[in-house]
Amino acid sequence: MLNYPALSSSVFIQRPAWVTESGSKPGAYEPMVDRDSEPCRQRGAQRGEDVSGDAPRRKPFNARGSFVTRCEACRLPSLNCLCPYKVATTSETRVWLLTHPYEHYKPTNTGRLIGDILDTTEVFTWYRTAPDPTLLARLADPRFAPFVVFPDDQPDYAARVVSPDAVRAAKREGRIPVLILLDGTWRQARRIFRKSAYLERLPVLPLHSERATRYRLRKPASSAHLCTAEVAAELLHQTGDGKAAATLDDYFDAFNDSYAASRRHGKLEAPT
Repeated sequence: MLNYPALSSSVFIQRPAWVTESGSKPGAYEPMVDRDSEPCRQRGAQRGEDVSGDAPRRKPFNARGSFVTRCEACRLPSLNCLCPYKVATTSETRVWLLTHPYEHYKPTNTGRLIGDILDTTEVFTWYRTAPDPTLLARLADPRFAPFVVFPDDQPDYAARVVSPDAVRAAKREGRIPVLILLDGTWRQARRIFRKSAYLERLPVLPLHSERATRYRLRKPASSAHLCTAEVAAELLHQTGDGKAAATLDDYFDAFNDSYAASRRHGKLEAPT
């Protein structure tokens, strides 16, 4: 999950750090071995992995919390399920998440909160050599006015940088503005931005805000580092979708409270 550093107009930040909300690397890589060898297949079968060759192989999820009983819908521990607090809303601006494969497996990912309340949200998994054909079709559709959300700290794409006024202008022209959020660690997000040719022609929308993060599941390097849901809420607010922004903010607070209570093994009567 991205932590987007909100860039203050009065404070210069040398290098934004979009990092996962867990603050960790996506996981250690497996040794370079022959996965199709018989010993490797036998070990995989013993761990319960699909060794048929049809499914992509990955290490089983054994991180802290992997044995917690979770709600299938919201992925939070069942003790403090988030589903009762889900409220649907609408917005003129849409959100598309371009997500690194590792990010899908993190229960602390907040990008999915956006899709919970805005049913027009779409999630595309990023692969460097295999762009999602549905995403490419969406980008080619003249109904949409996509903006890739990324810091404006490098001169080579300075000519592409726009302000929230461009989003409001797209609305006046009858087009559907879209915020494309790059969902991954800072290194992954930068790689997605730099290695995706289909993003090169899109305007870049940075976030400038004085907002301090309210994300409490991990201690960020700076209070200016916002998680994905907070970035979406702030940009929706700045571009005229105040109701959707407020609803997402409230839902994010409920997520914070529910997850924090579960870590204390306590039952939350109701989020604050």
